[in-house]
This record gives sequence, C-alpha cells and structure tokens, in this order.
Amino acid sequence: MKKSQKNILWFKDIGYKDILLIGGKNASLGEMFRQLNKKGVNIPDGFAITTKAYWYFLKVNKIDKTLKEVFKTFNPKSIKSLQKTGRQARSLILKSKFPKKLEKEIIKAYRILEKKYQTGRFAPCNYGVIKGKNPEVAVRSSGVCEDMPEASFAGQFETFLNVKGVNNLLKAVKKCVASSFNDRVIAYREEKGFSQLKFALSVGIQKMVRSDQASSGIMFTLDTETGFPNVILVNSIWGVGEMIVQGKITPDEFFVFKPTLRQAQGKLYKPIIIKNLGRKAKKYIFAKEGGLKEINVPKKDQIKFSLTDEEVLTLARWALIIEDHYSKLVKKWMPQDIEWAKDGKLNQLFITQARPETVHAPKEAKFYEEYELKVTKKPILTGIAIGNKIGQGRTKIIPDISKIRLFQRGEVLVTKMTDPDWLPIMRIASAIVTNEGSKLCHAAIVSRELGIPCIVGTEKATQVLKTGKDVTVDCTSGLEGKIFSGKVAFKIKRYNLKKIPKLKTKVMMNLGTPDIAFKASFLPNKGVGLARIEFILADKIKIHPLALYHFKKIKDQKLKRKIEKITFQYKDKKDYFVEKLAEGISQIAAAFFPKPVIVRLSDFKSNEYAQLIGGEPFEPKEANPMLGWRGASRYYDEKFKPAFQMECQALKRAREVFGLKNIWVMIPFCRTVEEGKKVLALMAKNGLEKGKDNLKVIVMCEIPSNVVLVDQFLKIFDGMSIGSNDLTQLTLGLDRDSALVAPVGDERNEAVKKLVKEVIHECKKRKKYVGICGEAPSIFSEFAEFLVEQGIESMSLNPDTVIPTTLKLAKKEKQLKRRK
Repeated sequence: MKKSQKNILWFKDIGYKDILLIGGKNASLGEMFRQLNKKGVNIPDGFAITTKAYWYFLKVNKIDKTLKEVFKTFNPKSIKSLQKTGRQARSLILKSKFPKKLEKEIIKAYRILEKKYQTGRFAPCNYGVIKGKNPEVAVRSSGVCEDMPEASFAGQFETFLNVKGVNNLLKAVKKCVASSFNDRVIAYREEKGFSQLKFALSVGIQKMVRSDQASSGIMFTLDTETGFPNVILVNSIWGVGEMIVQGKITPDEFFVFKPTLRQAQGKLYKPIIIKNLGRKAKKYIFAKEGGLKEINVPKKDQIKFSLTDEEVLTLARWALIIEDHYSKLVKKWMPQDIEWAKDGKLNQLFITQARPETVHAPKEAKFYEEYELKVTKKPILTGIAIGNKIGQGRTKIIPDISKIRLFQRGEVLVTKMTDPDWLPIMRIASAIVTNEGSKLCHAAIVSRELGIPCIVGTEKATQVLKTGKDVTVDCTSGLEGKIFSGKVAFKIKRYNLKKIPKLKTKVMMNLGTPDIAFKASFLPNKGVGLARIEFILADKIKIHPLALYHFKKIKDQKLKRKIEKITFQYKDKKDYFVEKLAEGISQIAAAFFPKPVIVRLSDFKSNEYAQLIGGEPFEPKEANPMLGWRGASRYYDEKFKPAFQMECQALKRAREVFGLKNIWVMIPFCRTVEEGKKVLALMAKNGLEKGKDNLKVIVMCEIPSNVVLVDQFLKIFDGMSIGSNDLTQLTLGLDRDSALVAPVGDERNEAVKKLVKEVIHECKKRKKYVGICGEAPSIFSEFAEFLVEQGIESMSLNPDTVIPTTLKLAKKEKQLKRRK
C-alpha cells in the first residue's frame, strides 16, 4: 500500500517530503529520526496519524460539508463571530466518533510502540527498556501549513502530554483534530491568508521523555532578538518544558558561539560565551492520572543551573547538525527552533521537535533601522525588551481572556501573561506589556513574529499602568525595555545596506554595552576599535574587583550579605569576576568575529571605582582623579595587581576557552615607556603574551608623552589608538570635568591636530596599526575628514554615527582620489 493511502505511518517511514501527508511537525520528526539518529542525535520513536485519516474522519461523520455552512457566516473582523464559529466547528468534531477501522489502527500502533519500549527493539535510538504497559506519550497536532518559514503556527494547535492508555489516547487525538478550529488558529490563518477549510491536520504520537525527573527546554540556532546567526541560544528549566512558554518562570540561558563550536568537535574549545541563571521556582511533573502537575522547585535546585556545561555543548552540537541538515535540504540557511528534553531515569538528552525559525529566517538583512528617542524623563516601568522597535498608544488592561472583546485596534495591551488564545487581539495591538514572562514566553514569541514591540516580566504593569493613558513602549535600548508616560517624540532612520559605499578607511565601532553588540554587528564595519571594560564592570559585575578578591576578609557584614546576594552561585568570588567579565567581552568579540575587537583594559578613575559595591575601602580620595591613579599605573601597583590579574584571566578565558582569537588588547593612559614594559611583562606572566596566538597589544595615544616618544612606544607595542578626548585635555591643559573651561576643549584645535598628524605619520612609517577611538570623528564630520586626509588606518565610531559618517567619508575619499 502506498504512503498516501495509509492512516498510520511510523517515524522511520516518513520525512521532510511527506509534509502534505503528515504535517510539518511530524515530517520534521520523521526526517530527524531517519537521518540524524545515526549521527548521534537522539529522537524518541513514534508514529503519525495521517491527513488521509483526518479527511476520512470528517467525511464519515459528514463534518466536511457542515463546516462549509458554519464558515459562510464567519466575519473575520468580529471577535464575537470568531468565537462563535470556532465553538461550532470544534463541537462538530468532539461529538463525532472515530470510524472503527481507524480506531483499531491507532490502538494497534500504540501497542506496537509499547512493545518496542518493553523490549528495547527500536534502533537506531538507544532509549533503554521501559517496564510496564501503557507508555506515556505526547500527542501533538501537526498541521500541513505548520512550521513553514513564513508561518510557524507556534502554539496554535493543541498538544497533550503524559497521555497513558487507549481511552485517553483516543480522546487526546480527537481534541487535537478539533484544535484545527481553535479561535486562535482561525485568526492566524486569516492573518496569513490561508484557506480555513483547505488544510488538513495530522496527529503525532511520540514516546514521552521523563523530563519531569530532569530538565527540558528550547534552542534557537540564532539570537532571537536580532537574528544574529553565529550563536545557539539554549534555554533550560527543571521539569517539563511547557512551563517556559507559559512565562511563569525565567529559564536558564546559555549562548554558544557557533564558529568555535564547529572547531571544537575535538573538544578544543568550550564556547559557552554567556550563562545566565534563571528564576526557576516552579516546574511541571507527570501527574499520576495523566497530564501535568505544577509543583515548587526545592531552593537548592533554584540556585543551580538545570544543565551542565557538557550537556549544553552536546545540545548545541546537535543543533548545528539539525540546522546544517535542513539548510542543505532547502539549499539555503535555515535556522531552527528546537525543543529538547533530558530523561531523568536514563540520564540522556533527546530532541523532541524541530521547526524553521520564522521571525528572522524569511528576511534578508537589506535595511538597517535606527530609532532615536528624545527623552530626558525616567521610565515609569521597565522589563525585558522583545525586538528593537518603539510603540505608542493608549493602554488597555485586559485581566483575562473573557475580556478580550473590549480591546480596540492600536491600543497597548497590558495583561498578566498571554497564551495562544490571545492572538486575535495581539495582532491588532500597537505594543504589548505583561507582568510575567521571559524572552521565550508566548507573548515574546508571538510579538517577534508580528513585529510588535513587547516588554515582558515587568512584575507590576497591571498595577502601575492605567487604562486609557498614552504610553511609549521602548525596546531599543538592549535588554531593558522602558515604558514612558505620554507619547514621546522619536525618529526612525532607515538605511539601505546595499547602497552603503565601501571605504579605504576602515570604519570600526566603539562599544561598551554587550547587549547591543549582536544588533550593531549588522552595520557596515571592520570590527570594534574600542570595547570598554568599564561598562561591563558597572552594569554586569557591579562589585569592586578587590572586594571580590578579599571577600573573606571583609568585616562589614551588611556589605558581605549584599555581595553574597549577587554572587551566591560562586563559592570563590574571584570566579564570579573572571566569568562575568569574560562573558561581557566575549559577547562583543563573538558579534564581530573574525574581525578584530580591541578590548581596552579597565580605565575607571578612583572616584568611579569607589562607586562600585565594596569599592570605597580600596580607593584613595584624589583631588583630580582624571589625572591620578588610572590606566597602566594601576595594573602593576601591588595594591591593585590582584584585580588586574583577574582581568587578564578573563581575557585569557575569552581567547583560549571560547576560541575568540580576534580579541586584541589595548593599554590605556600609559604615561611612560617603562610603564608599558611593566604591564606587558605582567600580562605575559598571566598568559597574555604579546604575539603568542596572534595576540596584538596596542597602546592608547592620549598623553603628549605618547606622541613625543612615539618611536619608543612603537618599539614595544603593535600600534596606537588615538584617544582624542584625553589628548585634547592634556595638550590644552584642561580639566575635562570642569564646565568653566569646557568651551576651550575642542579636538579641532590646531595643536591637537598637529599631534594627531604626527602619530598617524609615524605609525604608517613603521607599518604599525593606527586608529582613533575618541569621540571627535563621531561628533565633528570635518575632523573625520581631516583624519582621512592624513591616511589613518581605522576610525572607531559610535554605532549611531557609523552610517552617516561613512556616507560623508565616501565623498571625502572621492575628492582625494580626484586630486591625486
């Protein structure tokens, strides 16, 4: 009998090409079971009830004809009509009976699955032997138009977990069939322009993984917020993964860097460049009577990661195999949205689903949008930003699904949390704000696909915001989403990336906040000319490095408790500093890999260091910190040396453990050549030897002594990066912090330009790197043109000035070419 004539097909007999017969979800499971199990990717066995069986069920019960009558009166613009139509359609299916022939086939297949797991005979997946009858299965709907690159239908159809026994199985299958006419599915089909009655539904029955006794989660083979392709995002929670989408908890989050992971097949690198511990206070476990039961997670497990590093890397390697397989199949890059589970009884990992990622995959990055929000007031509420847009409108608080009829197009939806039933109003919202949720909750997933700005996890949106008030929802500042009262003015600049001219001068970027690195990487650039460690210290670490180094000696118990609250995962507080600094640096370096990323060693002044938690006891009171104990003079000082050694360990970790060899190091405020030699020796002693593994070390040119002795500095360093702010201050004898003399501090001053010109000339003569990372070319276009005239190798700009400055420099380069 041909496949197309069968009601039941096993995973081993189906694949990607059978989508019209078994739907997107089952087609993917069959494809992976057949092709990827042999490559070491574990897929639990199962079978599919085909679309032939679906039409057979409708025809025998004469539902197919009745449904046409039901949809004749459907008004897609009316929520009332939507609810009535969905209710009538589902009722027709749920009241009908399975044809006897189909019922027997489903029961027979379930018993065969039972026998396979009792005997362990179901190669190639090594699942072990399961004792007892009625194995737990997942019953999943699989739509013919589901999991397509242009429409995911994610969460639209029903899934039933921990289904045991024949009667429960048959009920679950019927409910899956009925879910083809859920209100949210009807609305989604309407949104995407699909026919309501043309597409069938298949149902998949798959052996459940006992993740209730371990962990589970979701993976994406790109960054979900920006579409950055070089990372794999792994999310993990305790228990069954359904809890993630419901947004009740924040999962553990891991970013794995793809390029060095590919090199790490021989375990050369372990590139987990970011690890964030989630808030996992609850979990789902299997209920005895079937289905799931919510319980509290023990406190000792709440403060532990739900995956080991090795498990994260195993899952990431599997994700690469899956992405590569589907990309070859469709002959283009096909990023994946993957569900995984760990079996607590067998201590094994499994992939339970994979589908195309539908938000970024269909798009080619042709345009770059910049949002400029003009606001000085503080936000009234913050949360986790989804996407990178701004939305405005009047708020409408909808407490629960029964009140969705009250919502009007263009309003800002404010609620506790959404689920798939909220889709009809989500698609007409100008923005969405929720109390609960994480980056992978339902509200986040759907708003990304719809392109609507969304802020989740605010905790108190429904209390702080009031219905009918205008608000601005800002998702353009990295991870932190901000909500402002009123309609705040903003501009959108849109650039066609294909029309940006290529320059002889290398345009690089100044970056400090790791959170914006992935998005910024889409700008035309040649790397990062200045990655500031200070932002990572202030925003990510927050604690003075010496307070962590000397943690056990701290006598102030209140301070000690404050540090412990932030670093509770780490017994040795030094590890916290090294790991978090390495993560922040690596996020920037990974975003621009393999282009160079020049990381400037810490350059906080004593008053700035003192503001970090636990900083005051370790910092002197200086009359003018700008000219005091900063930069190179700190690193070899016995008091600060332990902190500098931890800094070196973080950089070494980023280069050697994560494989980010594109990291260069820059030494700031180096007053003398002797000071430079001391720092280089100390770096080499801590595993950062200049020249080894192509490590380049350059010095900032920001003190007149750097220019006067440029030839001597260049003998020990690989080049110079001009810090125009400090060079101007010290050339003109200014205090940069004094408003009284501020008007005099202008980089366009002839004395400053003369020094800059000399440095560029001397570096070029010796074939050493020369760039500028000061803000002057980002602020003054004529200064940027002056640098081009001098033949500077690179110019590092603030991200928001990269494209405008590039367009101006292209004209300047054209003029110079004509002159020649």
